[in-house]
Amino acid sequence: MRLVEVAPQEPHTDAPGFADDFEAVLDDTSVHRSTIGCVIPAYNEEESIAQVIESLLSQTRVPDVIHVVVNNTSDATVRLASQYAGAHEITTELGEQFTEVFVHDIGKNPDKKVGALNYGYTLVEGYDYLLGVDGDTVADTKAVEYLEAEATSDTRIGGISAIYSIDDRPIKGGIAKFLITGQRAQFAAFNMHNLLRGRNIAVLGGQFSIFSTQALRDVMKENHQSTPWVKDSEVEDSLLSLQIKSAGYLTKISPFARADVGGMTTLRALDAQQVKWTYGAIELMWPGQRGDTKGQPFHPNLRVRWLENFGMLTNLFVRVAFIALLAGSLSIGAFVFSPWWLLPPLVAIALNTRMAMTMGNRNARDILFAVTLAPAEVYMWLRLSYFARSWTRFLSRKKVDNWALQAKAERGAGLGHWMPLIVVVASVVAMAVIWSMLGPMVQSTILWIGWPIVGVVTVLQTLSMFFKLIRRQHGYKV
Repeated sequence: MRLVEVAPQEPHTDAPGFADDFEAVLDDTSVHRSTIGCVIPAYNEEESIAQVIESLLSQTRVPDVIHVVVNNTSDATVRLASQYAGAHEITTELGEQFTEVFVHDIGKNPDKKVGALNYGYTLVEGYDYLLGVDGDTVADTKAVEYLEAEATSDTRIGGISAIYSIDDRPIKGGIAKFLITGQRAQFAAFNMHNLLRGRNIAVLGGQFSIFSTQALRDVMKENHQSTPWVKDSEVEDSLLSLQIKSAGYLTKISPFARADVGGMTTLRALDAQQVKWTYGAIELMWPGQRGDTKGQPFHPNLRVRWLENFGMLTNLFVRVAFIALLAGSLSIGAFVFSPWWLLPPLVAIALNTRMAMTMGNRNARDILFAVTLAPAEVYMWLRLSYFARSWTRFLSRKKVDNWALQAKAERGAGLGHWMPLIVVVASVVAMAVIWSMLGPMVQSTILWIGWPIVGVVTVLQTLSMFFKLIRRQHGYKV
């Protein structure tokens, strides 16, 4: 392990003039100024780490210390981050501020991001708050100030997350721009959902969140852990958020603090990331997985996950069933068009457009993505494929390292993202063969039963979208 900087020494109170000056400061101080230790777990972040550190040094409220914890890296992350190592005196609108940047190369680390976060925690556990920042996340200049202000306003708060989006300006290429626009819409819906739940959030995303170190200590004590983050889950932020909630703390999302995270610009990388997220969430929902012996499937945080998965299952059923019934009806000349089928797409367009208009950094591409419906529908099919792959992988009980698979995919390797297409083609061929083997009476019976079922489910979905459409959003911007 290589340590670029050494830990700062505590000031000597017996230094000439220090005691009197320090006592005078205490006399003039009416409130306690909280301390914030920032931890940046970094793995092969040479393209973004400099911008991440610069964004932290440009904050109106600069963290008191910044620890970059580099793990398992094979690029120039350490060298680039080390250019910022050392003390920094910064003048902001809040006055003179001091911080120090340390870069730690912990080498090969089997626990990956979890190991880096726990290493960082040991360096800042004496601070009031731990600010976790991903190695590809760039925050607005007031983000830390907003997070600290709310965290200090209520001792019940165990953690607060920023509003996440993705900066699409540097993105090149048609497919990459399409995928990033879809992810921006996905983040916007996620953020708005949590803001409208009293700003209670089930997942304190590790991209840019502040945690009370007292809450982390209580989590460790209550769960008999030696570290805040554990490797029992591939969604370490979701598990920690659940534990913070169980310890009696609030988990919130800020209505003001914003941060741009790194997006996935290839189908391969997006597939690996989303499958890892969904797979990890399923493990939390399903009792007794990966050493999580408590098993809390009906925990408040997990009830939200169950609803999300049920919604995805419903979306998958409606789309697959509609296409299958439509193809079957056309094959025997039994399809009769009804204008009522235009209502669900129109409500979806209205809802997507309203969501796009609430985005704080929206652009023309976000609006077109919503109003034309086709791009949003294609992106939904991608998400449904990730959903199906995650559940299939989980139910097969095949042990996989989804972190390693994501890293492999981001390097441009792996072919797993083609599996959904192969399954779809095989399923279509099989259904066509089976349909052709059925007699006219059986075919008619299937259509007679199937269409009403799809119709009822579609009506309920449309009502759900309509209620979301007319729901007050209280001026929130995501």
